[in-house]
Amino acid sequence: MKKILLVDDSEVYIEIALNILKPQYDIIAAKSGNEALSFLAGGFVPDLILLDILMPEMDGWETYNLIKGISLLRDVPIAFLTALDSEADKDQAVIIGASAFITKPFQKEILLEKINAIIQQHESGKR
Repeated sequence: MKKILLVDDSEVYIEIALNILKPQYDIIAAKSGNEALSFLAGGFVPDLILLDILMPEMDGWETYNLIKGISLLRDVPIAFLTALDSEADKDQAVIIGASAFITKPFQKEILLEKINAIIQQHESGKR
């Protein structure tokens, strides 16, 4: 089963995403960028990281950059899952190389479709 690291400070969105994704994916949830980095530093290598942007202490942009700075994780796709929806934020995500920009609230079908596509694309790129 493919592994996803979900990073979000909102218990509500963690629960919603878990309910949608658990049947198809092995999910680990982190409530902050620091907690996510702890999981990753412990050797956890997910197939995808879903990352909120608006979080206290360390936002998603900084978390993204720190994760991409770890050589073992450089190729792991990261998709932003956020309440932000400005064109500037979407453009920034594209510029830094994010795999997707999914806005909250999200629809179940769209979330699954995007995640499945990212993981399939990443898998085919490895071959």
